[in-house]
Amino acid sequence: MNTITLLRNRAINSARRILIASNNPSFFLSPLHHHANDFPQPRFNLHRTQNPHPFRILGFRHESIGAHNRDVSTIARAGFKLRNFSTSIETRGGDNTFERIYIQSGVNVKPFTVESVHKGEENDVREEESLVEKQAWKLLKDAIVTYCGNPVGTVAANDPGDKSPLNYDQVFIRDFIPSALAFLLKGDNEIVKNFLLHTLQLQSWEKTVDCYSPGQGLMPASFKVRTVAIDGDTQEEVLDPDFGESAIGRVAPVDSGLWWIILLRAYGKITCDYSLQERVDVQTGLKMILKLCLTDGFDMFPSLLVTDGSCMIDRRMGIHGHPLEIQALFYSALRCSREILVVTDETNDLVRAINNRLSALSFHIRQYYWVDMKKMNEIYRYKTEEYSMDAINKFNIYPEQIPFWVMDWIPEKGGYLIGNLQPAHMDFRFFTLGNLWSIISSLSTQKQSESILNLMQEKWDDLVGHMPLKICYPALDNEEWRIITGSDPKNTPWSYHNGGSWPTLLWQFTLACIKMGRIELAQKAADLAEKRLPVDSWPEYYDTRSGKFIGKQARMYQTWTIAGFLTSKMLLKNPEKASMLFCEEDYDLLEYCVCGLSQRGRKKCSRIAAKSQILK
Repeated sequence: MNTITLLRNRAINSARRILIASNNPSFFLSPLHHHANDFPQPRFNLHRTQNPHPFRILGFRHESIGAHNRDVSTIARAGFKLRNFSTSIETRGGDNTFERIYIQSGVNVKPFTVESVHKGEENDVREEESLVEKQAWKLLKDAIVTYCGNPVGTVAANDPGDKSPLNYDQVFIRDFIPSALAFLLKGDNEIVKNFLLHTLQLQSWEKTVDCYSPGQGLMPASFKVRTVAIDGDTQEEVLDPDFGESAIGRVAPVDSGLWWIILLRAYGKITCDYSLQERVDVQTGLKMILKLCLTDGFDMFPSLLVTDGSCMIDRRMGIHGHPLEIQALFYSALRCSREILVVTDETNDLVRAINNRLSALSFHIRQYYWVDMKKMNEIYRYKTEEYSMDAINKFNIYPEQIPFWVMDWIPEKGGYLIGNLQPAHMDFRFFTLGNLWSIISSLSTQKQSESILNLMQEKWDDLVGHMPLKICYPALDNEEWRIITGSDPKNTPWSYHNGGSWPTLLWQFTLACIKMGRIELAQKAADLAEKRLPVDSWPEYYDTRSGKFIGKQARMYQTWTIAGFLTSKMLLKNPEKASMLFCEEDYDLLEYCVCGLSQRGRKKCSRIAAKSQILK
C-alpha cells in the first residue's frame, strides 16, 4: 500500500467515526454522490457552531473493486439548511448591490476587503528548503502584482533586463495557476482569494473585436493594473482585462474559465475555507462559465469545439477542432463544478447537464482518442465509407493517414491519448498537457493512465531529455510546418509550441506521477530541472529535440517556470497534499444514461460501453 492510499484511508476512517457520532442536523445527502477519494481530509471546523458548508455532501464510501464487482457502502446524515450567502463587495460610491458586480461601465473595479485565512501547521514544509528553492521563492514574491495595496496575482515574466516586456507584464489566469498552488501549499492564501474574486469581477465585459462581443461568462485571458488620471491631479488604479482582442490572432481564451473553476476547487480543498465558493457572486460566475461551455450548437460531439490559439498553444499549430488539452481541462472543470455547485431547484437542470456531459465525454475520449499497439492495428485495417449505425470506423478515418513515425515510436506496453479527432482526421501527436491532465482528472481509465506513464518512461529521451517536458511530440517540420503553421517564425521545428520543452509542465507531471504511485519519475524530472533552471535564469521554454538550448525567444525569469518548479518540489515533500488536487474515478458517472439509445432500438449506449471499459 503506497503512502497516498494509507493516508487517505486513515482520513476516511477518522471522518466516518466523527460522522457516525455526530448529531448535527446540518449533515445531509445531496442527489450527487461523492466518493471517499473526493474527501482526503475531514471537513470539520471545531471553531464554528454551524456547519461551514451546509450544501456539501458529507457521504463517505469505502470501495473494494474486484474483477466484476464493487462493495460500496454510503454513510451520511440528511438535512438541509439554507443560509444567506455573502455579497459583501465594495464598489463605486459604496454601492454593494449585486448588479454592480456584473454590470460594469468601465475598467475601474474597486478593491474589496478580504479576510485572510491564517496558515496552520499542516502547511509547514517538512524539509529544509534548498538554496535553489529559496531563490525561487524570492523571485516569485518579486513577481507579485498589487492592486490598491492588495496582492492580486503575478506577472507572466519579471526580467529586470527586458526593455520590451510586451504583454508579459500582465497577470494571466492560465499562468497564475502554478503560482496560486505554490502560495496555497505555503499557506499564503490571501493572494489567491483576491485573484479569484477580482477576475470574477472582470467576467463578461463588453469588449469587442470588429463590433462583435464575446459570449456571456467568458473569463479574460489576462489583466493589467493601470493608473489613470481622474478629476484634477488625482490618480486611481484600475484593472484592464484582455479577452483576446489584443492578443496575436485575436482569439478568445477558452481555457481561462476552466482553470478558474479548477483553482476555485483547489482553494477550498487546501484551505478548508468553503465560504468563498458558496458566495452568491461566485456561484453566479460559476454558472455563467458552465452555461457558456454547455451551450448546444451544431457540433455532434460531446467534446468542446474550439479554434486554434485558444489554450496554452496560443498560435497556429493545427489544433483547431477538439484538441485533447481543452477536453481534459473541460472534464476536470465539470468534475470540480459538480463538487462546488450549490444544488437548488434552479440548478437541477444544470447539474443534470453536467452529469450527462461528463458521462458522454469520458466515453468519447476513452474510446476514440486512445491509441496503443492493439488500437493501431485496428485503425490500420479500418474499412472506409461505412454508413450504418454499426460502423466500426465511425469518423471515416483513412488508414493511409497514420504517420510512419508513430508505428515505430509507440511501445509495446504503453499508449496515449491522441491530440485531436475530427471527421476523417486523427492528430497522432503526443500532447503532454492533455495526457497529464487526463490522468489527474481521471478522464483516462486506470489502465490507460498507467500506460501513458509507461510510454513517458519508455520515451524519456524524446519527452524529457535535458529539460522536462516536451509540449508536444514530434515537431512539425518541412512542408508540414509551412502548411500547418503558415511558416510561423516562432514555432520553428523543436521550438516554442512546436516541440519545445516547457519546465512549467513539471508540476502537472509530478501530480500525475504521485496519483499513479510513480513518484520516482517525478523526482527524476525535478532533479533535472533543479540543476539547470537557476543557471539558465529560469527561462520560459527550451529548444532543440532534446531540450538542450534555451529558447531563442524565451523570456527569462518566467514566473510559471519558477512556480511550477516550487509546486513540484512541495508536492514531492508532501505527497499527501496531491490528493486535494486530483480526482479519482467516479463510478456514479457510469450510471447516467446520456442518450436514451435503448429506446430507439439501438444496440449499445455510451453508459454500457463505459462500464465495460472500467469493470473488466
